[in-house]
This record gives sequence, C-alpha cells and structure tokens, in this order.
Amino acid sequence: MGMNVTAYARHRGVSHVAVLKALKAGRIVKEADGTIDPAKADAAWEQNTSQAQQRKPNHKEASDERQTEPSVSGTASIGGGPSYAQSRAIKEAYLARLAKLEYEEKSGAVVRADNVKVAWFNILRVLRDRVLNLPDRLAPVLAAETDPKKIREFLDSELRQILTDAAESSATQD
Repeated sequence: MGMNVTAYARHRGVSHVAVLKALKAGRIVKEADGTIDPAKADAAWEQNTSQAQQRKPNHKEASDERQTEPSVSGTASIGGGPSYAQSRAIKEAYLARLAKLEYEEKSGAVVRADNVKVAWFNILRVLRDRVLNLPDRLAPVLAAETDPKKIREFLDSELRQILTDAAESSATQD
C-alpha cells in the first residue's frame, strides 16, 4: 500500500522536503498511482543516498534506535558523547576535586609529590656522602686500634650517628 509524501517522511523520520528532494534527484521513485511504496523507497533511499550526507535522526528516534553506552564518567550517553548536563556535572565534579586538593595542600594534609622527591633526594645524597666518607675519616683511628671489640664499637657508634642524623633530617623536612 502506497504512502503520500508526508506519510513517507514521517515513516523515514525526515522532513517532507527531504522526501521531495529525494524524488526530484531520482533517489526514490513514485509508483504509477502517485504514491510511494515504503519497502521499495526504503531500499532505494539506502542504496542511493550517501551516508556522509545523512542527517542524524531526530532525538526521539535516536533514543529508540541507538543503544546507550557508558561514558567515561559512568553515565549513559547517546551517540558517543555526554549531554550538556552530563558534561557540566563532570566539569563540576572535577572542579570540586581540584578545590579539595588545593584546600588539603594549603592545610598541610597533602604535599606535592615533586617536593617530596626533592627532599628525599637531598636526604639520601647526604646519607650517601657521609657513608662514603666514613673510611677516609676512620682509617687513621682504626689503624691505631688493635682491639677488635673497640673497632666494632667505634664503627657501630659512627654508623648509628649517621643514621640518626639522617632520621632527624627527614623529620625536619616534614
């Protein structure tokens, strides 16, 4: 059973002007009685119409035909991207997170990672230097000592002092 231009436009989800343009361009044809056979016209429309020139269906049909898919934020989106309201909500959530981080940084609850890395680098460099200088400092003293127990106590005392200084240094960095 044939349809008139308006009914076929409603059937396709396009304007009657789009149907008239398709008829004029020869992408679809009318039957002998002047009506449009929807099955034939649909097949001809798909075959003769460039996908690049196709407009997206209207919003009601889009929600019926497309499946919703989760977006980055976990909310459902239609057609690949979040709606304006969803985008606004995402933006507000990130702004709130940034404000929370800024507050925590200013209150001292969190510190910047690069500051921590620099502080630890400096502490460990001093520790390394002091440990590596230990033989040069202790060699003359230990060479004169003959008692192994005293040598061990002296080495133990020097190493503990270096480690205690490093611990105090790291505590003052906090």
